[in-house]
Amino acid sequence: MTSPANPAQRARRLLLHLISIAVGTLIVVPVWFGVIGGFKDNGQLSTNPLGLPDPWVPANYVEIFTAGVFWRNVGNSVLIAVASTFVVVAAAAMAAYVFARFAFRGREFLVTLFAIGLMFPFAVAILPLFILLRGMGLLDNPLGVILPQAAFGLPITIIILRQFFRAIPGEVEEAATLDGCGPFGFFWRVLLPMARPALATVSVLALVSSWNNFMLPLVVFTDQSWWTLPLGVQAFQGQYSDDTAKVLAYVVLSMIPALGFYAIAERQLIGGLSGSVKG
Repeated sequence: MTSPANPAQRARRLLLHLISIAVGTLIVVPVWFGVIGGFKDNGQLSTNPLGLPDPWVPANYVEIFTAGVFWRNVGNSVLIAVASTFVVVAAAAMAAYVFARFAFRGREFLVTLFAIGLMFPFAVAILPLFILLRGMGLLDNPLGVILPQAAFGLPITIIILRQFFRAIPGEVEEAATLDGCGPFGFFWRVLLPMARPALATVSVLALVSSWNNFMLPLVVFTDQSWWTLPLGVQAFQGQYSDDTAKVLAYVVLSMIPALGFYAIAERQLIGGLSGSVKG
């Protein structure tokens, strides 16, 4: 039978619940304002910003949902996000495997270099990155966004995957070797299937980071046909600056794909993060 909590423990739990409620409110209220605001007109937004629409105005969502420009931006974002995620996860998995399962001189130094990359601000690299991409002819080219995004995503991806790969017992590798698996066979047939939670974690992080990236596509793309959703939101806001309700509808619709992917992979994401901490 568990003993009753003492006053200090009850006060601590109450404080944690209050903090959780406050943080949840800070997250939910803006989302509620955006979703409900998209069903209003500007008059309702000024007089009743948080209440239910009266009457409901679904035309804001319908107009955006049926616009070809919106779907072109969605397609560009999906292409760039999926390609960036594939490149960064594939490259980081191979690097993390080497860093985790092989001992060689300078290994920890190289891992430290990647860890330092976490502290390198992306904005600092914009000017030299623009000059480099211009020299390589990658402006107005999706590779000009995909490759830099993958490069900046490597540090955190390698760190998470390395912890998972190190946590896999050596006996598993020995058994795979006895069954005829070489280093690549062990990596492909054994290590990657066992690291699905970690792969899901880094995939979600890479995809959401790419989906929300605004600065790099802004620098790389001058051709509007390659604009991603963040750039589309900015352009839409400039075009309809006087129609706040329609802008809110556009922002909400642009969030749905990333939120849907996150909701699907939530369990794997939490398991992957907790596993990397244990490692």
